Amino acid sequence: MGDWGLMGVDWEQRIDYDRLRKERLQKAKDALASSEADVLFVFRTEDCRYLTGFRSHLHPTASLGMAACVLAKGGDPYLFSMDNDHAHLRMQWLDEEQIQPRANLRDISAVKEWAERVKGLIGDNLDGKTIGVDLWSPAIEERLREAFPKSKFIDGYEVLMKAKITKTVDEISCLKAATFITEAAFEDGIDFLRPGVRECEVLAVMWHRMTALGSEWTQCANIICSGPYTAPYRRLTSDRIIRKGDMVIMDVGGCFNGYWGDFTRTWVCGDIMPTEEQIDLHMKCYNAVWDSCAASKLGNTTLDVYQAAEPYVLDSLGHGSGTNPWELPYFSPAAYEDPMPLEVGMTYNLEPYAGKPGIGGFRLENNLVVTEGEPDVYTPYPYDERLVTDVHPLDTTTGRTR
Repeated sequence: MGDWGLMGVDWEQRIDYDRLRKERLQKAKDALASSEADVLFVFRTEDCRYLTGFRSHLHPTASLGMAACVLAKGGDPYLFSMDNDHAHLRMQWLDEEQIQPRANLRDISAVKEWAERVKGLIGDNLDGKTIGVDLWSPAIEERLREAFPKSKFIDGYEVLMKAKITKTVDEISCLKAATFITEAAFEDGIDFLRPGVRECEVLAVMWHRMTALGSEWTQCANIICSGPYTAPYRRLTSDRIIRKGDMVIMDVGGCFNGYWGDFTRTWVCGDIMPTEEQIDLHMKCYNAVWDSCAASKLGNTTLDVYQAAEPYVLDSLGHGSGTNPWELPYFSPAAYEDPMPLEVGMTYNLEPYAGKPGIGGFRLENNLVVTEGEPDVYTPYPYDERLVTDVHPLDTTTGRTR
C-alpha cells in the first residue's frame, strides 16, 4: 500500500486488479454461504462493480436497472447491463454467459420477464428458497413476489455488507489513491481561494484537478461553503462571493477505480488572522477528529469512537467508505444501542463539527484504516495553521511550515 504512481508498471508491485476482483467476489460468496439467503439480487451499481468489476454510468439521481447482478450460492455472478456489448469486449474475466442484456427495472411490466430470464440462468425455480434483495421499489417488489410466489425475501444488502465491512489490501490502495487525487484538488483549491471569488469557482478548480487526474466522479455534489453558511452548516456549494476573513469549509472527494476519496478542511480566506473565538471552535473540532481517530483501535467499538468526539458531532460523526462512499461502519447516536466492535481492515471517515452563528462553523474530516496497532490515518493533508494552537500527537503535518 505504498505511495506510488497510478499506472501499472513492470518494476514495482502496485495494485493487483485481478486479485482485487477475485478477493472481493470470494468475500461475497463467503458471506452468502454463511447467510440464510440462497441467491442475491443486486441492484446497486456500486455492488455490481464489487461483484464483477463492471464500471457503470453514474448519475446524480437513483436509477434502478443501470446494472444488476445475480449471485447464487455455489455459483458465479451474472451481470445484466445495457452496455453488455462493451462488457463482452473488455471484461475477459467473466464467461460469455455471465454477461447478459439489461435488466429493465424502469418499465415495471418488464420486471417479470427479467425474473423468467433469471430462472433460466440459475437453473432453479427458487420455490421454497430465500432471495436477498438489496434495493427495490414497492412496484418491483410486487412483480418479484408474483414471479417467485413460494420464495422468501430478505434484506440482501445486509449480506453483502458483511463482506464489504473490511477491505482487502488492494481496496485500501484504491482508497489511498483516491485520497492522493483529492489532496491535489485541495492544493489547487486553497491556492485559488481569495477574497472576491465565488464558492462555485473554488469547486470548479478542485473538480477540474480531480477529473484531470483520472477521477471517475466525485463522492457527492461536493461542498464549498463560506461565511454565514458555515454556521449553521449548509452542505452544498452556491454562487456566494467569499469575503476576506470568512471561514471556508471545503469537503470534496475524487473517485479512483470505484473507490471514494472524501475529506474536509476549514480555511480562513485571505491574509488575515482569525479571532480567538474562531480559533477556539476550530480547536474543539480539531481535537475531536484526532481523538476519535486515536480511539479507532482493536478492542474498541463504534461507540468508543463516537464518544471520543462528543459533543462536537452533527447527527453523525462518520461512516465507512469503499465502493460506496457511505457504508458500514456508521458512527451515530445509534451506537449507544448497538455498538459494533472494530475489526482490522475497516476503513472509515470521521468528520466532527463545531460552530456558532456569527462566529463561524468548522468541519474537519480524516480517513483511516483500523490495523493491529495504531490507526493508519491516510489523510495527512495539513490544517490551516492560523487556527491551530496545539498540534495533536497524531497530526504529522500541521505546524511544519511555520
